[in-house]
Amino acid sequence: MAPSAARQPSGVVGIGASAGGLEAFGQLLRDLPPDTGFAFVLVQHLDPTHASMLSTLLSRTSLMPVREARDGVEFGPNCVYVIPPNTLLAVDDGTLRLSPRPDTRGAPMPIDYFLRSLAENVGHTAIGVVLSGTGSDGAAGLAEIKARGGLTFAQDERSATYTGMPRAAVDAGAVDFVLPPADIARELARLARSPGTLHGTGDDESAAPVEGSSDLRRVLAMMKQATGADLSYYKLPTLMRRIARRVLLLNVDGLGGYVQHLHQHPEELTALHNDILINVTSFFRDSEMLRGSRSTSFRHSSRTGARSRPFGSGFPAARAARRRTRSP
Repeated sequence: MAPSAARQPSGVVGIGASAGGLEAFGQLLRDLPPDTGFAFVLVQHLDPTHASMLSTLLSRTSLMPVREARDGVEFGPNCVYVIPPNTLLAVDDGTLRLSPRPDTRGAPMPIDYFLRSLAENVGHTAIGVVLSGTGSDGAAGLAEIKARGGLTFAQDERSATYTGMPRAAVDAGAVDFVLPPADIARELARLARSPGTLHGTGDDESAAPVEGSSDLRRVLAMMKQATGADLSYYKLPTLMRRIARRVLLLNVDGLGGYVQHLHQHPEELTALHNDILINVTSFFRDSEMLRGSRSTSFRHSSRTGARSRPFGSGFPAARAARRRTRSP
């Protein structure tokens, strides 16, 4: 059974890490305010044969209660849930579901397992974070979240003890923000304070565009002129979720502010086009979207707080994707 509306979080943040994750988790939780309204679920690669002290250790730095996840527990806002050892964790209708980790060959992928479940169950209200670790666990899960309109983060390589997992996610084109843990925490707090954040772009077919339809018509007209794509036949909720996602990423003042940003930065039309027509063939399926390419990722400067140059289509993963798309 889903949590009551009063207890339902405004977003669910899935955070994955492996080697070096305890330090990164601690840094992120230390800088998170206790009242974001989000639920936080930490998935760490743990030794399956030993009891975990992770929730006890993290509770020393977190301003929110930290609990080890239990099967069937409803997750609520402003709480941190930690995966127990030797389990897989998933989301089902507002509750956490635990299952024994299967004894299979190859490295287990508990972060991908959880993030994919999160994307499937909460859609555009999902936020995915991949921190320090080796391997590639989390990359496919972040891609799934991004495909469904959620937001994604990876720890920057300078601050990560082990860079394999964050780098794999970035190389897959699955990351919106690349930041150190403290800045990820500050960005999450900003998203929680943003008007119309995440939960304000639902699936109601009759929903009217925020701030009126004239701004939406301007966006669509500019898009058609710049890319030749006529998106006027798309479902309104689909369009609004994607535009709202760009508004949140760019931190502009609503739809009207986004129109102004498009006039000043016409390259954003390509980023929006890619975000709407996101590729559905590599990591995920999304029946509302047509075939397209990866979206733009942003870096923040940890010193100035300003976004640096976006990852463009010249990024190696994007070039490879274009080659695959053009192949007969």
